[in-house]
Amino acid sequence: MPRPLFSQPTKQQTNVLNLHTAAPAKTEMKNEEQQMQMARLLKKQRSKEYMEAIHKLDAGGHTMNAAEREAIVAAIRAEFPEVLDLAGVLIGIVAKCYLGDPYEVHTITIIGNIIEHYKRGQALPDGMERARSLAARGGYEFVEVYTDVCRAVSSDGSVSVVQ
Repeated sequence: MPRPLFSQPTKQQTNVLNLHTAAPAKTEMKNEEQQMQMARLLKKQRSKEYMEAIHKLDAGGHTMNAAEREAIVAAIRAEFPEVLDLAGVLIGIVAKCYLGDPYEVHTITIIGNIIEHYKRGQALPDGMERARSLAARGGYEFVEVYTDVCRAVSSDGSVSVVQ
């Protein structure tokens, strides 16, 4: 009987293949674990200092100077010191605007340190529109808009996750 030209894989070769496919599963588990830790961190109650910094968005009127903007962004970063790159996770914050008619909400973006007050019907940038109605109703102090979820923050600093 002739011998086959191609040999069947041996158990050792099969194990080598299994080792290569098992490595990504460990990496995925680590990423999932990191995401769970991040979610727990972002669910914690917000500090009084953080809440006061966000309230200063209306105190500055329609325009703010660079130092005031920097102070607010610094307070946001100080609230989450464990998060290395908050800019990659937090898109911005949307809150009800108390400057009066025609302004409805205001936002602050972390990447550009941009504070903007928006009129009724004026579109919000970068996916923050999904938080507009929640912020404009006034049931929460403000809404943090993340790449995957919104987190509504109450006056006592407690956080509700909104999908």
